[in-house]
Amino acid sequence: MLAATGGQGSAVTDALLRRGVQVRALVRDPARRAARELGGRGVEVVAGSLSDRESLAAAMSGASAVFAYTTPFEAGVDAEVAQGRAIVSAAGEKRVPHLVFSSVAGADQDSGVPHFESKARIEKDLVSGEVPYTILGPTYFFDNALGGAQRITDGILDLPLTADRPLQQLARPDLGAFAAEVLLDPASYVGRRIELASDAPTPTEMATALGAALGRDVHHEYVPLPMISNPDMHAMWSFLNGPGYRVDIPALRAAHPEVSWTRFTEWARGTWAPRR
Repeated sequence: MLAATGGQGSAVTDALLRRGVQVRALVRDPARRAARELGGRGVEVVAGSLSDRESLAAAMSGASAVFAYTTPFEAGVDAEVAQGRAIVSAAGEKRVPHLVFSSVAGADQDSGVPHFESKARIEKDLVSGEVPYTILGPTYFFDNALGGAQRITDGILDLPLTADRPLQQLARPDLGAFAAEVLLDPASYVGRRIELASDAPTPTEMATALGAALGRDVHHEYVPLPMISNPDMHAMWSFLNGPGYRVDIPALRAAHPEVSWTRFTEWARGTWAPRR
């Protein structure tokens, strides 16, 4: 498990531990509280970095499968691609039987979104390499709404989408459950790219669900695209206002009933209701 204390890594670790699986977690600082908590739950914690091929290889030694993801939000997209290449190289050296890489939905669409395109480059390395792989493509996470927590508690959901435009989204525990299934039963998944979404509420439906959880009115406020100054985020929201994600959610649910597939209303109630 790489970057096991992050949002995705934590979700997958939780799902594996619930199934009684022995987990080894690579973290940057084993002394941090989150890493120590993993150790307290029986996880083997090792120090390393996504950019350090040697520490990656050491962490992968003897592993039956590896879950990995990369990030451009600390050092940029070129650094993310370097992380991906270090992961693939280390997995090849250690002859990892199965590498599950969490990319992003839409990375195969020539989206023009920098942090989609960097993951697409990593995907190409995986596909052209010799390591058995599965690529997962998460959509927008429900938890992304927490970035505007204060505005939401004040009754406003800011989104650069029109009120009636569905936005495919994913609950992190659903990602964890799906990834655990792939890691533990790889035969039908190796060599596949699978995009994941739990639900597709509109901004109006999101605001209604959040309002019900909070016990107050919440309304959606449209954010015009020109107001988004970050080039990467501007490109992402332009993509989501254009072609957008294209997960067949009913087919995904039908094919994988073992996953709970959380509705946005359920997530909102569980996340925001305690704030009353």
